[in-house]
Amino acid sequence: MKLFRCPACGNVVHFENRLCTRCGHRLGFAPEPGVVVALDPAGEPNWTPLGADGAARRFCANAEADVCNWLVPADGPDRLCRACRHNAVIPDLSNPDHVARWREIELAKHRLFYSLLRWRLPLKTRAEDPEHGLAFEFLADPPDPSAPKVTTGHDNGLITIALAEADPTEIERRRSNLDEPYRTLLGHFRHEVGHYYWDVLVRDGGRLEAFRAMFGDERQDYAEALRRHYEDKAPAPADWRENFVSDYATTHPWEDFAETWAHYLHIVDTLDTANAFGLSVAPEVAPEGAHAARVDFDAYVSGDLDQILEAWAPVVVAMNSINRALGRPDLYPFVIAPGVAKKLGFVHGLVRGVAAASADDARR
Repeated sequence: MKLFRCPACGNVVHFENRLCTRCGHRLGFAPEPGVVVALDPAGEPNWTPLGADGAARRFCANAEADVCNWLVPADGPDRLCRACRHNAVIPDLSNPDHVARWREIELAKHRLFYSLLRWRLPLKTRAEDPEHGLAFEFLADPPDPSAPKVTTGHDNGLITIALAEADPTEIERRRSNLDEPYRTLLGHFRHEVGHYYWDVLVRDGGRLEAFRAMFGDERQDYAEALRRHYEDKAPAPADWRENFVSDYATTHPWEDFAETWAHYLHIVDTLDTANAFGLSVAPEVAPEGAHAARVDFDAYVSGDLDQILEAWAPVVVAMNSINRALGRPDLYPFVIAPGVAKKLGFVHGLVRGVAAASADDARR
């Protein structure tokens, strides 16, 4: 995630900021150029961005609930922004707890869309593609405690996120019970959208045979694989770390792809943030440079996976060491083994192939 500057005063601002604390300008994110802009009132509900094309904007309708700071063209037909128009079901806003949790969910979802838009990945709503458009439903558990809980998951382009996943106490309980140390809202979004892009880029993109050669045959019984994992608690193979980014990835080739996809997004966006902060890692006790890295490249546009992974390893060691110094568990408790790197390379090729094709189309 980039850092941004307030166009009015030059103050450093962040992706989620609604207001510049130095000059007081209202801020919004313009997804078309991908920048945070400062705004002057242009007559309710319109705003004029400073230093841009001068075209009036208005906030996404979900800004009324303070869950979105993205902008849409004032003269356009859309009331919802590029991210929020994919929402199919939102929580009951008469419940203040639901609003607070929805806000956390939207923060994670908008970070996901920042990545998807930077790569120009295909994004169709249910209105544009009723059969397989990308849509989200954010559901609260039923009031009856004996009723089945909402399950987070993906089904043919529809991604369900349980509202309970935004409850800090509940997510810690699930993280412990399910032995998922990296269970986060943003991780859920990145994983579940990986299933969607498997459909779009692999199944419908002519990459099935290449996928099967790398991840295995997805035609094996998926429901049975999940039953073994969750009900039988079947252990992962002892050597799973050699070829899988997580033990959950061993469950089924679809889950292996989604876990790998999510980790690719974790890596790229973290390195993008490190680049924005001018991060370099150069410990004095490692003069040969084995633990050194200078993140001075844009991981979203770099065409070299080796460069990304070579920078990632020292950054991870530094992040985990800092967490340990604070008495916290490792921030990133995973190892990128050679077998995992090959799978990340598959995802890298998918994403960069789409990005390159989109860039070619834009130049035509």
